[in-house]
Amino acid sequence: MKIEIRWKCYENAVDGLCVGVGMVMDGNVSCIGGVGPTGLMQNACWKGASMTGNGNEPDTTHASVGQFDDIDETILSMLEKDGRATLSQLSDATGLSISAVQSRVQKLERRNVILGYKAVIDDEKRGLAVRAYIAVTPIDYSKEAEIPAKLQDIEGIMSCDSVAGSPSYMLTVRAASPSKLEDLLNVIHQTVPVSTETTIVLQRYFSK
Repeated sequence: MKIEIRWKCYENAVDGLCVGVGMVMDGNVSCIGGVGPTGLMQNACWKGASMTGNGNEPDTTHASVGQFDDIDETILSMLEKDGRATLSQLSDATGLSISAVQSRVQKLERRNVILGYKAVIDDEKRGLAVRAYIAVTPIDYSKEAEIPAKLQDIEGIMSCDSVAGSPSYMLTVRAASPSKLEDLLNVIHQTVPVSTETTIVLQRYFSK
């Protein structure tokens, strides 16, 4: 027997309450309802969850991706601004108990919404004063798909994005000086058959 359930969660400072209403998919359609604390059914606390068996264990592989409530958005926004935000701070901001907030964060980690936590470093103080964007256009388009993998481990390349327009990829790079940037460009051209166009960043006003 398979049960398709849509869940609505109501959470307070003590604990949360989830109410689900769905259909029993066994040939005879009938309505069911379910109530439980988020501590027990935290994995089913978003729309479109699918449950199998007796309805006690959620099958999260069918959960809709990218659907979050206001509490999830608050947690994500705070951690995006400060990866060291404490559970206590998240609790104050969301109105949930610390245990309920921790459960929310762990759920977001398990779903790979939160991929990790890292430090934000001042590049100039680190000695990498030059930041630039390099537009990359393949000379041989039959080898276009190989370019990201070949560039991935080159020191100084921070990211590689596939973009629309004439270039195929846009690189974000950092270097200690203009001459080091030139060295990096030479390494790129020695590694892959491409033409490049480089734009040096003069000043970053903000980053989110």
